[in-house]
Amino acid sequence: MADTSDTRTPAQIEADIRRRREVLAETLDEIGVRVHPKTIVGDAKAKVVSNIDQTLGRAYVEVNKVVSDVKAQFVDEEGAPRLERIVPVAVVAVGLVGLLALGTRRRRG
Repeated sequence: MADTSDTRTPAQIEADIRRRREVLAETLDEIGVRVHPKTIVGDAKAKVVSNIDQTLGRAYVEVNKVVSDVKAQFVDEEGAPRLERIVPVAVVAVGLVGLLALGTRRRRG
């Protein structure tokens, strides 16, 4: 059975209805903004950018670690070059460049 003991005045009931309509209108506006295609696309773009930023950040850390590891192979703790490691690598690099130059010269000739 319905409760008929509402003691509000008609003005109070109208004010309550008006407040509820305002809240409902705000809620509908919020829903409209959330489901608007521009909002959805903007949220998706933001998520992609965030994921890319995180991936690039991790890649930067990894590359930095690799560079530090390689540097440690050619420089001692005090920062002095390790010639016993640098010279063989330089000789190999010069040899490869020489072989590439000979190969290019033979193709042209």
